[in-house]
Amino acid sequence: MGGERSLRDKCVFWVRLEAIDGLSDTSPDEGLIEDLTAEDKAVEQLAEGLLSHYLPDLQRSKQALQELTQNQVVLLDTLEQEISKFKECHSMLDINALFTEAKHYHTKLVNIRKEMLMLHEKTSKLKVKRALKLQQKRQKEELEREQQREKEFEREKQLTAKPAKRT
Repeated sequence: MGGERSLRDKCVFWVRLEAIDGLSDTSPDEGLIEDLTAEDKAVEQLAEGLLSHYLPDLQRSKQALQELTQNQVVLLDTLEQEISKFKECHSMLDINALFTEAKHYHTKLVNIRKEMLMLHEKTSKLKVKRALKLQQKRQKEELEREQQREKEFEREKQLTAKPAKRT
């Protein structure tokens, strides 16, 4: 009601000012005090009429503006929530992309590990094969040396003098 009172006071002031301006056209000696009290009543009635005519519309407009403002606040909150949902969806897409990429690299890593195990097995087999060849070569060389010694022993045996048999 404080806003209504101040608007009413402004209207009364404006109507009085108009009335005083209208009085200034007349002679200052003409029953100034009587006119003012009658004019005060008239001003009061005019102000009340003006207020009663415009105040309901102004109050409805004020109420409508308050409702619009509240609706805008609700819409802004809803919009912010939707924006945050879109951001979450976008971040979920980013997370999904990261998981896909991680899966891809995991697959690569598993393949590299398999390949390394296979290479390790091949090198182990090659080492065993080489060791066997070396062992066979050494055995062959040892056998050849043994055969050479036997040949030399047989040769020396044949070169040694043999007593002749008497018959």
